[in-house]
Amino acid sequence: MRKFIVNVNGKQYEVEVEEVASNTTSTTNPTPIVQNKPKIEQVSPQPKAEPKAEPKPQEEKKEVRVSEGAEVVTAPMPGTILNINVKEGETVKEGHLLIILEAMKMENEILAPRDGRVASVAVAKGASVNTGDQLVVLE
Repeated sequence: MRKFIVNVNGKQYEVEVEEVASNTTSTTNPTPIVQNKPKIEQVSPQPKAEPKAEPKPQEEKKEVRVSEGAEVVTAPMPGTILNINVKEGETVKEGHLLIILEAMKMENEILAPRDGRVASVAVAKGASVNTGDQLVVLE
């Protein structure tokens, strides 16, 4: 009788093999080698707590009256207003940073297209805007 250790699907078995004469056969059942395995504890599933709903910032869109000769700065793409860097009545130069608009995880700077005075700001911080929505009116 000879003993062998055989691996099958990650389990080790100790097998005894007997040499057989030409006409006789013998079969033995493999005996598994006992290994220390980590204990697996059954944990009953906890009921999932509902996530707390965060209050959304109010999407404030003001009605804007555009006087003759005024220029409206519009949103070039849909997004969320992260910051408003001007106030009504403020004088700005061409290229001055007016608003930071987040779109597709990118911060986009909305710049003044010309020199002028900010007549009104049509959006609030945290508001969602669509392409073409009015942001700032310059006189």
